[in-house]
Amino acid sequence: MAQVSSISNEQSPTAKSIILKISRFNPEHDESSGFMEFNIKYEKWTTVLEAILDVKKHFDHSVAVRYSCRQATCGSCGMIINGKPKLACFTKISELDSNVVTVEPMNNFPVIRDLAVKFEQLFDTHQKIKPYLIRDDTELVSDEKEFLQSPEEVEQYIQFANCIKCGLCNSACPTMATDSSFVGPQALAQAYRYVADSRDKGKDSRLKIIDDSHGIWRCHFAGSCSQVCPKGVDPAMGIQLLRGYMLGFRS
Repeated sequence: MAQVSSISNEQSPTAKSIILKISRFNPEHDESSGFMEFNIKYEKWTTVLEAILDVKKHFDHSVAVRYSCRQATCGSCGMIINGKPKLACFTKISELDSNVVTVEPMNNFPVIRDLAVKFEQLFDTHQKIKPYLIRDDTELVSDEKEFLQSPEEVEQYIQFANCIKCGLCNSACPTMATDSSFVGPQALAQAYRYVADSRDKGKDSRLKIIDDSHGIWRCHFAGSCSQVCPKGVDPAMGIQLLRGYMLGFRS
């Protein structure tokens, strides 16, 4: 499946070049994945996503990749770049310090085609932990429209509210590689986000959901989930803090 191509015109004289290796796999037709290689020119600000889109524009429009905002906000373009889970739109080629850039679909997700993976399980587990404020119905329909918090109360959970559901933490998780039913660091971090919110009253029901053989106790604390998070959410710390509630060290 290997192929080397290059763009021969429309290039800046200051541009450098890399070999971009793109994983190609269509589960409907292929028995295994392979790589296609392209010689791509880049500037110091060129992102991996822009290089992939160059391939689609000039060489092969059939390369499957998911993307949207291009500013590390939507979480759509997660993939494995030179062996590590990253957002393609947030990764500059010049920062990789390599003449070869290899892009592959995220680990621990079923592949739709090439670099695009299925997110159904991530969204299902995210929904399972009830990612919303739980209050009594009578409180929500009363004349009191706001549930005020102090800056200190906001500080307890705001870091975990930055999750963009990109799936990089689940892709890096060694437990998810061996237990496909594991709820995963993304959902556990979001469980902590709401448990730590002073406005929420759903702590007991959430802790009951994650207190499962495929729940919080399956985490081995490798910490790789926190290392790859592009938003600094730190799921590993959230999981440890959740265990504090589970073991009675926190209330």
